[in-house]
Amino acid sequence: MMAFPSPSSNNRNTDAKVFLVTGATGAIGKAIARQLAATPDSEVVLVCRNQDKAKHAIKEIVESTGNSRVRYEIADLSRQDDIRGLVARWTGPLHVLINNAACTPHTRQETPEGIEMQFATNVLGYFWLIDAFTTILKASAPARVVNVASYWAGGLDLNDLEFVRRRYDNDNAYRQSKQADRMLSVAFAETLEPYRISVNACHPGDVHSTLSHNLGFGGHETPDQGAATPVWLATHPVGQQSTGRYYEHRCESNCTFGRDRQAVHALYEICANYSNGKLRR
Repeated sequence: MMAFPSPSSNNRNTDAKVFLVTGATGAIGKAIARQLAATPDSEVVLVCRNQDKAKHAIKEIVESTGNSRVRYEIADLSRQDDIRGLVARWTGPLHVLINNAACTPHTRQETPEGIEMQFATNVLGYFWLIDAFTTILKASAPARVVNVASYWAGGLDLNDLEFVRRRYDNDNAYRQSKQADRMLSVAFAETLEPYRISVNACHPGDVHSTLSHNLGFGGHETPDQGAATPVWLATHPVGQQSTGRYYEHRCESNCTFGRDRQAVHALYEICANYSNGKLRR
């Protein structure tokens, strides 16, 4: 029987490059984690909500790559306290943070804190993770943040981010969240560049997954194809040399959302207010 590293395990090679992947039991997230584990001298940490799925994913990844430096952490990334707990447990460096976790519930749902679920997971989860890991990323620099966004983005309403005034539609909420992820990548890139931390966003590809199925389309690419661009940004020199950019199919793509600096800064401030315990709706 395979022995799984516990969430608090410190079984690591001090020369390894450490990657953290969220949403790592989903189709794309698991492919990202597996491809990273296959790279030399890598340690990969999967952030998952379900322990059984986490253990199963680790078993698959270790068996397919031969890399035993794969472990998991349990956290609900729609909950700020869970993210704070994850960071408090963390020991050692973090060289690459890959924000990939997302949800697309068909009906409007709220976290126990009363925040709309897609906004909490797909947007605030990214913000809170980057913000909470900033000190560790600085100490580990050069470091990177890769935000898995989407070409399917738009419709952001800064005055109704939680669909309180508008009729909730999971597709519209998802598109808004992915626009926000691309905008926050620009905002964090500006603040973290002096510390040798790059922040880039990308479209992972159209993969058949639970998320794509919930949005009503099947996807025509394999998980490995979908993981290719996030992994490239996490490992290729261009992912460190560039920052504040948006990529599709390993190529930089024009992103009009990031050019609206007033909206970018407004979104950043709203998310920061949530981090201070305020709910701006």
